[in-house]
Amino acid sequence: MSSSLSDRTGYWDRYAERRDERSSPEEALKNAFGWTQYPGHGPGDELLGDPVTTLELGFGRGDAVAALAAKGIAATGLDLSPVQCDQARGRWGHLPGACFEHGNAVDYLGSTDRQWDSIYSIWGALWFTDPDDLLPRVHDRLVSGGRVVFSHAPAVPNAYGVQGMYGDGLTGRRVWIHRWAYEPDTWADILTDHGFAVLDARVEDAPKPDHVGTLIVQALKP
Repeated sequence: MSSSLSDRTGYWDRYAERRDERSSPEEALKNAFGWTQYPGHGPGDELLGDPVTTLELGFGRGDAVAALAAKGIAATGLDLSPVQCDQARGRWGHLPGACFEHGNAVDYLGSTDRQWDSIYSIWGALWFTDPDDLLPRVHDRLVSGGRVVFSHAPAVPNAYGVQGMYGDGLTGRRVWIHRWAYEPDTWADILTDHGFAVLDARVEDAPKPDHVGTLIVQALKP
């Protein structure tokens, strides 16, 4: 049986390699804070407050890190995929203040003494990591008054907790990915249990009726 970590890394490497990079750097920066899956829909980086330093857990293309760095923020991104790290550094590494790190979120946060004003995840590590493992480390690495913000797909009704999926499809390699799904009120309770003060936990409606919305959660470290 393959290890969970190597399977996850390989999955995200392959995801990075098959992505279609069609947007120009200008368009990528303009649309960087897509908390939702619908371009131009939903809130922007104002959810982070007014940070001087930020950390993104699971940065993907690195567009959000780059957009914050372009505003003069010391913006760090962490991703499990070395391919995504190389791509982001190649595209955005010239920006002062933009830093792209490779690693596992739980391990990285547990091994550093750094603290950030805002830690966030856009359909990233806070969806794919057990919150009981990750949230205590996020709490430790936020400054007092710092924010954690994350978004991902809302839970399927009556299907909560850890969810499994085959990352390469039902006819591909036996690579599995785990995600954690809860209703907004449950996320609020989980965050409260880990010492956060919840600012907002809701599902942002899709721009079209009856389409899948987006779970968006904001909390701070008192």
